[in-house]
Amino acid sequence: MGEYLHDHPVTPRTEDEKKAIINRLKRIEGQVRGIQKMVEDDRYCIDILVQINAINAALNKVGLAVGERHMKHCVSHAVQSGEGNAAIEELIDVMKHFSK
Repeated sequence: MGEYLHDHPVTPRTEDEKKAIINRLKRIEGQVRGIQKMVEDDRYCIDILVQINAINAALNKVGLAVGERHMKHCVSHAVQSGEGNAAIEELIDVMKHFSK
């Protein structure tokens, strides 16, 4: 990945925001363990692929939630403080990696 800005102020997540993201990630972690068990149990490939797709969708939702918050808080703050172009370029660079 490219080099990203990390010298701009960060708006800390609220406890509710942290809890929501962590809960989603824990569910995804459980789904991954479920797939591992499916492989160990020689489950039908299509069933495994369906679960992999569900995990990808869940991770995308987490990524979108984190990205949305970043835009509303961090990028917004950067724009207001005159550093919007750098923050927007950083976000665009990260978004390009999502499309690979």
